[in-house]
Amino acid sequence: MDNCFHCGDPCVDQTIKHDDKSFCCNGCQLVYEILNENDLGNYYSLDSNPGISPKFSRDKFNFLENEDIVAKLLEFNENDVQVVQLSIPSIHCSSCIWVLENLQRIHKGVKSSQVDFPKKQVRVTFNSNELNLKDLAVLLGTIGYEPYISLEDYDDKEKKPDRSLIYKLGVAGFAFGNVMFLSFPEYFEVEEFWLEQFKGLFRWMMFLFSLPVVFYAGFDYIKSAYKGITSGILNIDIPIALGIIVLFVRSTIEIVFDLGTGFLDSLTGLVFFLLLGRFFQQRTYAYLSFDRDFKSYFPIAVTKLNKNGAQITEEQLPIYKVEKGDRLLIRSGEILPVDAVLWSDKASMDYSFVTGESDHITKGFGEVLFAGGRQQSGAIEVEAIKNVEQSYLTSLWSNDVFKKKRHSSFQTLVDRISKRFTITIISIAVLGALAWLFINPLTAINVFTAVLIVACPCAIALSTPFTMGNMLRIYGNMGFYLKESVIIERMSQIDTIVFDKTGTITTSSSAQIEYQGEPLNQQQEVNLASTLRGSNHPLSRALYQELKKNDILPALDDFQEVPGKGLISRLDKEVIKVGSPSFTAAQSACDGQEETAVHVNYNEHYKGKYVFKNKYRTGIEELFKRLEDHYQLHVISGDNDGERAHLEKLLPSQVSLNFNQQPEQKLEYIKNLQSQGCKVMMVGDGLNDAGALAQADVGVSIAENVNVFTPACDGIMDAGILNQMDDVITLSRKAVNIITWCFVLSLFYNFIGITIALSGKLMPVMAAILMPVSSLSVVFFTTIMTNLLGRKWNKKTL
Repeated sequence: MDNCFHCGDPCVDQTIKHDDKSFCCNGCQLVYEILNENDLGNYYSLDSNPGISPKFSRDKFNFLENEDIVAKLLEFNENDVQVVQLSIPSIHCSSCIWVLENLQRIHKGVKSSQVDFPKKQVRVTFNSNELNLKDLAVLLGTIGYEPYISLEDYDDKEKKPDRSLIYKLGVAGFAFGNVMFLSFPEYFEVEEFWLEQFKGLFRWMMFLFSLPVVFYAGFDYIKSAYKGITSGILNIDIPIALGIIVLFVRSTIEIVFDLGTGFLDSLTGLVFFLLLGRFFQQRTYAYLSFDRDFKSYFPIAVTKLNKNGAQITEEQLPIYKVEKGDRLLIRSGEILPVDAVLWSDKASMDYSFVTGESDHITKGFGEVLFAGGRQQSGAIEVEAIKNVEQSYLTSLWSNDVFKKKRHSSFQTLVDRISKRFTITIISIAVLGALAWLFINPLTAINVFTAVLIVACPCAIALSTPFTMGNMLRIYGNMGFYLKESVIIERMSQIDTIVFDKTGTITTSSSAQIEYQGEPLNQQQEVNLASTLRGSNHPLSRALYQELKKNDILPALDDFQEVPGKGLISRLDKEVIKVGSPSFTAAQSACDGQEETAVHVNYNEHYKGKYVFKNKYRTGIEELFKRLEDHYQLHVISGDNDGERAHLEKLLPSQVSLNFNQQPEQKLEYIKNLQSQGCKVMMVGDGLNDAGALAQADVGVSIAENVNVFTPACDGIMDAGILNQMDDVITLSRKAVNIITWCFVLSLFYNFIGITIALSGKLMPVMAAILMPVSSLSVVFFTTIMTNLLGRKWNKKTL
């Protein structure tokens, strides 16, 4: 009987031949044709028979024609772009991930798709003019990935946890305990009349206890091994399944023919300890795949407006504390952290953070704004209509559009080891058993089974994700939030650090500001404050804090922020320009003067400037001295070189200082360093550094009570720990060393375990105990070592 080329199931009812391949139904043939027509034939090269037979009714998705239901399911719906997250229960292998993340090649209406493998979910961004939600569900069902859609899942109801593993563990534990109890007379060879009389009964009772263990608790191993073999893949469950089958068959023969008690104690113990190890591993992966919580890690705030009678005060509020009904101020360049209603006259939102496209959408008073949009023109007031959904914001930051296509060398190594592990272990087990057949045939079966069971690549596979997972937590507690764990490995390899100046190594919170020029009347100062209110540039924020009074600021008629140059606003008949000398026509007034200043122009008439005496962050001088022996250091700034003399005194002589750098020049500067073979970390404030942060091997955005960062950055660092950047990088290198030692520990365990198993002195049940112990030892080692790193850092900061 032929097996289906697509899904691997036997062709029982019919066999359809197409392209010299066999298919069990028209659905599998259709999926094969769709994939090949869209150049997705590689789907079958990742795994053999990776598909799911697409047997479903298209009519079951008719309820998705109801607009109210669709509105509930969509996460984002703006300007013909819709985003939905769907549960796909049939996701099971790398081929599934590959085809689901290439949906745009099957249907042009799909813009992007991102798979969350542990949760078996896919987030799809699509064009509603070319593809509606029902068509998307049908498309997924057609290729064998029918989505499970239940409105209960979207009503904030608690989902029922999957307890099947716990039930199986309970059954195996109960059977193991009873089989061990019934085996005591055999162990101690007690010659007692009644025990001798009931020995046969005890053996059959042990056999009955073993049945649910083999055909329920441990059957997943057998099923997984069968699927692997029929698909031509040697997975890690094959040696385990062989061990279970060999023990059960041998024990059954001995009991049926009254030759002995068999190995049912080893069998039940084997399954129990395997399931115990799997339970532990499941809990470990659940810990590693948690939704990274902004409350613990994300050092970003949003401005909340509090009304007290006629007065309005501003409060910096962590985004996780935003609640429904809060009135928020969103400045130019800030990202809206929550769905909200617009209270200002208009807003211009850039949703590239959500969709990957930079189309600006204009909204008017009373319209709904979706979370994830970046305000583009001045400050707006909004009212939150939902609480902040932290996992949604995290998923936006992790969008593939902003990911750097660089992979972990450790994970590549683990993949290579895992692919060769099974065939190597089976070969060793067979050769060992053949050798023992000539020495002691009874021992051969124990050797064969013990080798298959004791060898375990789980410890190797766990070392990288668990170490990196712990490091993400430690970094988070420090105030350093990373997008993904592979960044830690990249950070350990850097040899060059480029710092932005303004807002990064300087702080605007305590800068001294002095006005020079024609005096401004009270109304002009109020209008200037209203203009500055819409900007998030560090100098704008500092000057706004200096000028703002309790007065109610007027709403601007127009606002524009020109990156690297300044601000321009219109209010009634007044045109206000704030920014650089060239932008405000102040060049002639500043000839020969090099200083950090914000210049003001009213109605094309230059008024004057606010001169800033920059205050550098505490500990910056010492930080650069500690870094200079290990890294190339660069400082780049869009300001003039008025601070050069001061920086040359403050920083080591080897530091390269570069001024008057526009955003595109910063990007080229990073590219030039990389062309010289440098591994570059860029540290900036996320405003005029977006291109440079994206280009760098590691891009770190500094946050100081502002809701501004670029989605292309790899990490967000609380400004308070910038002076400990050397410790942050050192921790990444020590984490890499821990992983290396975990690999050594894992390989040492496997060598010792297999050696003892081949000697014939290791019973299968002991092998089953040692198998989870290997994973425990690696997890214990990496937990202890990473926690020690965290404690050392904490003691250093006290």
